[in-house]
Formats: sequence, structure tokens, C-alpha cells
Amino acid sequence: MRVLLVNDTEKPIGELRAALQAAGYEVLEAVVGADELLKAVESQQPDAVIIDVDSPSRDTLEQLAVMHRHAPRPVVMFSADGDDRLIRDVVAAGVTAYVVDGLTPARLAPILQVALARFEQQAHVRRQLGEVQQQLADRKLIDRAKGLLVEKRGMSEPEAYASMRQLAMRQNLKLVDIARQIIAMADLLG
Repeated sequence: MRVLLVNDTEKPIGELRAALQAAGYEVLEAVVGADELLKAVESQQPDAVIIDVDSPSRDTLEQLAVMHRHAPRPVVMFSADGDDRLIRDVVAAGVTAYVVDGLTPARLAPILQVALARFEQQAHVRRQLGEVQQQLADRKLIDRAKGLLVEKRGMSEPEAYASMRQLAMRQNLKLVDIARQIIAMADLLG
């Protein structure tokens, strides 16, 4: 596994690098400061990101949020700041695990494994949510197309649905694609 280290403190990270390498991780070129985070993630393609920071700044949170939208990765953040509001902000920005009170090499591997598992679980939930949202959007299009057939062609709702289904089978298309065609034609004809 490839890990990107981000050091946003005055502390040296040599001990952290050695601990990760001893645990079998490939440690990529370290980044000093979170302002280069997105660029480093895009160029180095890490599997996970570890950030050591005294207290995350607004800039750091913004960089994390942008990274989370464009190149999501599991992120473990070590910080000395245990403020409740800050923790909520950090998690909202996409941090998978936020560890307060020091970074000890012995704890690193299990924390990273938990972060990876949590990230995978969140990704699965996001995929499921996306599928459900797409199904709902498709259902709305189908219902709109049925409504147009009922209104314009005087069909009953079951007849409109059956007609759309038959056309989809004949043209080897999905029902939602037929619905889009019907809606586009209705929009075109006014």
C-alpha cells in the first residue's frame, strides 16, 4: 500500500516514515503543508494519506474537502487539537480517522487499517446512494413520460406503461431511454 505523508508541523517525520516502512507500507515523497495536498495526491496516486498537524487550519480543511470531492482517499489525521467543533469540521472535510494526543508508531498500522475499512464502507454507501438516486430519477422520467402518453394519446396509465415497455423491448433499449425519447419529442412538438 502506498502512503502519502503530509507534515504540517515543526516536528520531523522520520520516525513515522520508518514505522510505516517497517509495517510494509510504501511511503511516498512527503508533502510539507496541506496546501500542496491535491496536487500531490493527483501526481503520486497514494492509497492513503496521513497528515500530522498541530491544529488543522481552514486552508487544510478546504484542501481536504477538494481532495475528497476530486480524488477521495482514506485520510488519517494526527492532531493535538481535540475541539469538538473542529473534529466535526475535519470529518465533514473527508478525514476518515482523526487521532488526538500524539502519533505513536506502534499505533499507526491498526489506525490505518481502521481508516481503510471505514473508507471502503463509506464508498460502498455512497455507491448505493448514487444507485438509489439514479433509480428515483429514472422512475420520475418514466412517470412523466407515462403522464404525457395519458394526456396526449388518451391512454390509461397501464396502457401507457405497457406501450412504453413494448417499444423498449422492440428497440432493445431500457425503459428510461424510451421515456427520455417521449419527453424529448413532447418538448420538441410543444
